[in-house]
Parts: sequence; C-alpha cells; structure tokens
Amino acid sequence: MAYLLVFSICLALLLASISLYRYGCIQRQHPIVTFSVLTAWSFSFLIVFTIPLDVTSTVYRQCLQEHNITSNGSNNNGPDVICQRPWGMVEEEVFPNLWRIIYWSSQFLTWLIMPLMQSYLKAGDFTIKGKLRSALVDNAIYYGTYLFICGILLIYLALQPGISLDWQKLKAIASSASNTWGLFLLVLLLGYALVEVPRSLWNNSKPGFTLQYAYFKLSKLSSEKAEAEENVDDVLESLQSASRAIPPRHELRPALETIIRKVPTELMERANRISREDGSPKAIPSEKALVRLHRQVIKSLQTLQRTEALWSVQVNKVLHLEDVAKNAVSLDHRFKREFPKHRVGLARVIYSPTVDWYWECVVKAPFLKALAVITAFLSFTVVWSELTFFNRKPVLSIFANVLNVAKGSYDFVTIELFSMLTLCYLCYCAYSTVFRIKFLNLYYLAAHHQTNEYSLIFSGMLLCRLTPPMCLNFLGMIHMDSHIIKERVLETHYTQIMGHMDVLGIISDGFNIYFPMVMLAFCLATWFSLGSRALNALGFQQFMLNETIADELVQEGKDLIVREKRKRQRAEDALARRRDNVLGQISRDGGSSSTGHGSSNANIGGMGSNGGGGSNIVSKFKSRNLDNVGPNDDLVGHGDRLDYSTNGNNARGVDDINRSLSQEINERFGVSTGVSVGFKGYGTTFEDDDYRSESAGRSSSKPKGLFDDV
Repeated sequence: MAYLLVFSICLALLLASISLYRYGCIQRQHPIVTFSVLTAWSFSFLIVFTIPLDVTSTVYRQCLQEHNITSNGSNNNGPDVICQRPWGMVEEEVFPNLWRIIYWSSQFLTWLIMPLMQSYLKAGDFTIKGKLRSALVDNAIYYGTYLFICGILLIYLALQPGISLDWQKLKAIASSASNTWGLFLLVLLLGYALVEVPRSLWNNSKPGFTLQYAYFKLSKLSSEKAEAEENVDDVLESLQSASRAIPPRHELRPALETIIRKVPTELMERANRISREDGSPKAIPSEKALVRLHRQVIKSLQTLQRTEALWSVQVNKVLHLEDVAKNAVSLDHRFKREFPKHRVGLARVIYSPTVDWYWECVVKAPFLKALAVITAFLSFTVVWSELTFFNRKPVLSIFANVLNVAKGSYDFVTIELFSMLTLCYLCYCAYSTVFRIKFLNLYYLAAHHQTNEYSLIFSGMLLCRLTPPMCLNFLGMIHMDSHIIKERVLETHYTQIMGHMDVLGIISDGFNIYFPMVMLAFCLATWFSLGSRALNALGFQQFMLNETIADELVQEGKDLIVREKRKRQRAEDALARRRDNVLGQISRDGGSSSTGHGSSNANIGGMGSNGGGGSNIVSKFKSRNLDNVGPNDDLVGHGDRLDYSTNGNNARGVDDINRSLSQEINERFGVSTGVSVGFKGYGTTFEDDDYRSESAGRSSSKPKGLFDDV
C-alpha cells in the first residue's frame, strides 16, 4: 500500500500552503506567482518527507538480495517471510519516476522560469513586450557568466583522455553543478543554524533577554521606517518634477499616469503640499527615465508598506513581553494585558486569562529550555557525523551507526522515524535561515502577509537549489552513497537519479575533506559571534551584550514604546468619548430624557425589548453619517466609518483599537488611487472574519491575465 507516500504528498502540500499563506498575500499576488512558489515549496518539502520511504525500500531490496545470495533458493519460507515488507511499500518503478518528475521540474523552475519571473516583476516598463525584453536581458547577462564557465569546464573534460561526452554525461554535469552550488550554500546555512537554533531557543526562554532584544529590534525598525519614508518622499519629488515637465497631451503622459495610479492618495497629496515650483522650465524625461522612476516607485512603496507592517507587529510584541514581565510577579494567576485583545468564539475559551498566565509565566520557559537542550544534542550529532561520514572503518558517523543497528534487525519503523527526524531537523535549520535571511533589503520574507512576490520567488529558488544536495549529504552521512564510502552498496533510487559529483575530479577528490572543515569553521564563527562583531565594527548595529551602542538602541526602543503607549491611550480615550456621544445620541433619538452613560445603556436595553421600535431607531441612526455626531478627533483616523450599533455582530467601533495592520496602514497613508496597486488587500493574522469578508469586496481583484501587471 502506498498510503505513506500519499500522506507525504498531502503533508508537503499542506505545509507549503500554510507557509505561503503566512508570508504571502494570495489575494494580491498574481496566480502564476502563487502557483510557482507553491510548487517549488511543495516539491522541496516532498523530497524531505519521501527520502525515508526510499531508504526503507532500499534496505528491503538489500535484504532480498542478501537472502537470495545466501540461501540459493533452498529456504522454503521464502525471502518475504524473512524480509517483511515495510509500511507503505510501493512498486519499484514508482520512486525513479517520482524523483525524475520532482527533480527536473524543480530544476526547470529554479534555473529558468523563476529568474524570468523575478526580472519581469521588478521591470519598470509599461508594456508586456518591454517587461519581457528587460527580463530576458537581465537573465542573459546573469546566465552568460554561467555558460562561459560551463564552456570552459566542458572543453577541459573533452580534452581529458578516457572521457566521452554523451547526453547522459551532460545531464550528470548539469546535476553535479547544481548540487555543488547547493552544497556550498548548505555549508553556510547549516554552519549558522546548527548553533543559532539552540542558542535562540535558550535565549527566548529568558524573558529579560527577549524584552531587551525586542527593544533593540524596535529601535532598528524605527530607523528603517524613517529611511523608507524619506526614500518615498525623494521618489515622489522626482515624480512631481516629471509630472510638471510632461504636458497633458504628451505621448509619455499615459506612462506617467500609470506610475501615479500606484501611489496612495494621501502620499500624493502630501507630496503636492511640500513640493516647490521654482518656475524654471523642466526638461521632458525620456522613456527610459520613466521606466527607472517606475521601478523606484514600486520598490519604495513595497518597502514602506512592509516596514510599517513590521513596525506594528514589533510594537505588539514588545507590549506583550512587557505584560509578561508584569504578570510574572503577580499572585492573581490571571494574565492581565495593558491593552486587552479582542477574542471571540472558541479563541476566547481556549485563550483564557488563567491559561495564558500558566503558559507565559510557568510553562513556556522550561519548555523552551528543554527544546534548546534537545536541538543542541542534535546539532552536535550532525556536526560530528559531518566530520566523520567519509570514514568507513571504523564507522564513526553517529547516524550511520544508528542506521546499521536498525538495518541489522530490519527494523523499518526505526529507520523511517530516525531518517524523518534527522531530515526534518536539517530542513528546519536550513529553511529557517532562508526564511529569515535579509539581503541588502532586496529579499526579505516578512510574516503577516507582508512579503512581496519578488522575495517569495527568491525563496522558492533557494529551496529548490538547496533541498536535493541536502538530501544527498544526508545519504552520505548514513553511508548509503557508494561514491563517498568507496564501497559497493545498494543505493537508493534518489542517488541513482541525482548522480554523484564524480565528473569533476577536483570536486570529488577534495570535497569530502574540505566540506566538513568549512562547516565546522562556520559553526565556530557563529558560536563566537564573529559575524555579528564584524558587522558591528563596520557600522551595522547588532544586538550584543555589554556594548554601548546596543544599550543606546535599547534605551531608544524603550522611549519609542512609551510614545506608542501614549498614542494608544489617547486613541482609546478619544474612542470612549465618541462612544459616549453616540450612545447619548441614540438615547435622545429614542425619546429618552436621560443623558448619563448608565441610563443610555438602560434605554438601549429597553429599546431592544420594546417590540422592535428600538431596532428601527438604531438602524435609522446607522444610516447617518457619523461625522455629524460629536467632534472629529484626528487621533482616530477615519473614525467616521466606525459602527457603534448595539448589535453584537456589528460592534466593530468599540474594538477599533485592535484594528488590523492593513487598516492602520490605509488610515495613515490613504487608499491607493489605482485600481490594482496599493496597500489594500494586505491582510494580517490579526484580522477577524468579519473584516475579511468586508475587505474582500473593497479590495481590488488580483491579476487574472498571464502578463497582467502586479
């Protein structure tokens, strides 16, 4: 039965879908981008989940071969009695076909399709033809270097005696080149993550350290946010200059209007207010200049939107950590928040104040410390096995010894569980580093639906290039690769399809020695924080204890959170005043003579039980414009859209302080003037179901056509 393979496929697809939902915004992404990234992530996860099944299948086939050799058919019980079929065993031809489909599809995606999509997305041209031309030019320059190097290597191999270049050999060269590139990347990622994962878990178990680091990160985010706003102002100033220079009926005016439609209304109005006209004639920009300006506008607005969202997320995190520090010394055993969260339905029952207190103040710290100890042991095991996996006699690799013991008794369950645990930990270390990487502010995966398409495609490319060599490295550590241990063993179908790095003698001869040494060097550099110290010396502030610059940034973060608290408190006070005014207006419309807050509530209760008369008054009031009720407080932006009706399902105004990140960004920067581009549609995990249903009708539809602008 192939139920384990089907379960692995479903699990990989589910995990990739959850990750894509967390980081991307499916409602705003192009369908082709969503499908490509989902395919790349699903194939990468599927390789990790299916390798253990291939390993058990190989052990079973090896058992059959050994039985046939030793018994010569004289055993009446037959090989199937001695070698019991493992769970989820599939036909022998399934794995070769599966690996061919997954590997070559992922390679086609990561080396051809996704780079073109990346270049197409960042192109600032105004036509499909122009975008495609820019994408092809960018990739021609990128791959021209690779083709030049490959040409030199092919000439070198052709001149070697005894080597014939045929189609199979060329495929092996291409596979070896891709796997070598991925292995060098794996050295960097694992060298960092194998140390950082246990250390981060241990540090997160200390509330004081976590709070200090949160202050530090908030200060850095404040600087990034200010820089993003300044960048947007500079770009909009250039856009204003181009708008004044291009006449209304000029041939480049439609292209300029395309750029302007992508700027939120509030930002354009602010740019108009601060712009200064010197009266001097302006030269009309060229089409190339508008293309460059278009690219700058897209990039700057995406950066601003992301930093604003991450700022709000970090503020909420700091407030939560401060609440944890206050409740840790509380004897009430009920978690109290300075700014309570609004939960409805099942979440209110599960996340009760008592459960929150015991988790945050009692259980969480020991749980994280236990995880840190377990992951530290796994990291030590991985590093030791990497250093010794090429030694065949005696077998020093811990993974190889465990697998040999399980193979001796043909314990397929242990083999599958052990392989799955090891691969999942390697996968978590490598992928978590990929998902947290931030390279020159170009590629950055931000949670809460704040990752743009460009970064999503980049992550899909990295995972497709990283997963196959990581699995090959795992098979080498468990001594199931004959080209590493220099012994004839029955290899997995995965190794047979992927091949070996034996085409280039330089790589095959020295890689087994230098690969573990380089990984150990990166682990030691991470342990002693050499990278952070170097970046700190170069002026890139890193969080390091007992450093003056770190202490200054922590203090700055404390000052920033104090200001945010005051803003939220003023917003709540203004919201309470508006609520009192609204409730008083409702009571006056109902004929009540009382103006107090308590009597207003009593009248509301009376109206609700008086034959439906009260509901008519409420519905009549809801149809009014709330701008006419009470003063409009600028501290609560767009407050005229709040709803203070007594209906529990529509009482959004009372809890508006817990509005989503998308609402906060729209309220600060306004709604986009364009139809398909703006800050609308970027939901967050804080949004409730009612808001999603409302925003689904307001937000612009995602691109439907193959080459629609995103």
